Amino acid sequence: MEWKELQTLVKRKIGYGIVQPGPSVQKGVPIIKVNNIISGLYDTKHLDKTTVENDAKYQRTKLKGGELIVTVVGTCGKTAIVPPQFVGCNLVRATCLIDIEDETICRWIKYYIDSPQGQAYINRNLNTTVQATLNVKNLNEMPIPFYSKEYTSNVVKILSSLDRKIELNNKINADLEEMAQVIFKNWFVDFEPFKDGKFVDSELGMIPEGWKVSQIADIPHILETGKRPKGGAVEKGIPSVGAEHVKGMCAYDYSKTKYINCEFAAKLKTGKINGYELMIYKDGGKPGYFIPNFSIFGEGYPFENCYLNEHVFKLDFDGNKEFNIFCYFFFKTEQIMSYFNAQGAKAAIPGINKKDVENIYIFSPDNESVIKFGEFAYPLFKQMLKNAIENRTLSLLRDTLLPRLMSGDLEVPE
Repeated sequence: MEWKELQTLVKRKIGYGIVQPGPSVQKGVPIIKVNNIISGLYDTKHLDKTTVENDAKYQRTKLKGGELIVTVVGTCGKTAIVPPQFVGCNLVRATCLIDIEDETICRWIKYYIDSPQGQAYINRNLNTTVQATLNVKNLNEMPIPFYSKEYTSNVVKILSSLDRKIELNNKINADLEEMAQVIFKNWFVDFEPFKDGKFVDSELGMIPEGWKVSQIADIPHILETGKRPKGGAVEKGIPSVGAEHVKGMCAYDYSKTKYINCEFAAKLKTGKINGYELMIYKDGGKPGYFIPNFSIFGEGYPFENCYLNEHVFKLDFDGNKEFNIFCYFFFKTEQIMSYFNAQGAKAAIPGINKKDVENIYIFSPDNESVIKFGEFAYPLFKQMLKNAIENRTLSLLRDTLLPRLMSGDLEVPE
């Protein structure tokens, strides 16, 4: 085995991305942020964009495909290999680009950084005075172990096969959600199948005649949050889901899991996640700035047994899974997102309350089109959750193998 500094392996100088990308613009260059790395690089549709002028100043981090990205501010040490569909995008200051000529070596470096050994190096070199930051100098000097060419190649093949299955499941999930989103917009935003019929005015604007609209307060439902014990989280126990875990469908970050003790959980009368309830990001963020987010858990994902903390709402329409899923898409419409943005930004601690949610007008659950959409979307969500559970199993297997493979302790077949 021999050790080589990372800076000796790159074909272009390691550098961080755009320092001040500015607010997202409608027409510009997509940029990758830390949260995009954490949630996974699947498509560019939801990326923020910077101006062409900003992009032109940072050609050093212009993506060509196949490079390694490492997060270096905030949540440090997260990695991703740039997929082909991200060619032409750029990075922000909180990420660094590592461009390696050889694909196998590039993946080997990624896996070493991901390993406990690599993460230990990063954690030792973090500057935590204000916000956790890894200097480019420390990244350049990071020692990378190398074994025989055959061993390196075989390890990369094993770990890559697991990653490819995970990435495939993630892509399938993104496609399934996009499919449901397209149908929802076609039926309940653009009203395409109903345009030949009569429309009437309502609290939601002009809608097809005969459709019912209700306030959430008038529909049988449960809207509640959870609690945490005095003293906060514990190291082991029952998982406690917080606002940081409500990041869209199947995007739970297990590295941020916190726990409450079993005795405390047994006494809780609210906040237990039973499955297919709508999770609502309740509060948190910068003053005057609130971005809501939503998720649906179920089928044992992310855990068979877990509870909410006080920063997440659980909305359940009397166990009506199909209508809960309908509500997931309804809340993501521009109209409701703007409403939550406005309500949430008013508070000293940005967030929404029960009244904000229950005041919302929504298509009633007994509308025929709402029922049909729920029947269409439910099996898609069920499959998405099953894929997410499989990914959890694959990730655990990969993470178990990773330290032993990186240290050369495990023999691999030729």
